[in-house]
Amino acid sequence: MLFEYTRRRGVRSPVTDAPTFRVGKLAEAGTADLSCGDISHLIDRSYNYHSSRELHWHLADRLGLAPTALTLREVRAA
Repeated sequence: MLFEYTRRRGVRSPVTDAPTFRVGKLAEAGTADLSCGDISHLIDRSYNYHSSRELHWHLADRLGLAPTALTLREVRAA
């Protein structure tokens, strides 16, 4: 399964002092735009992710899938 997400600016992590990001929208790929297959409600959009890898694992866990069963791609907001 292929998922696409848009990134919103987060805050610097108080633990690692690294930049973080929040998910603006999350959608299944193959739809005309992110609003059609929007599944953003399945995750906590207020969470500050440290990497796309962390989002990948969180999404796999949330959907009950093996991490290798899904692919995640960042899409630039228009």
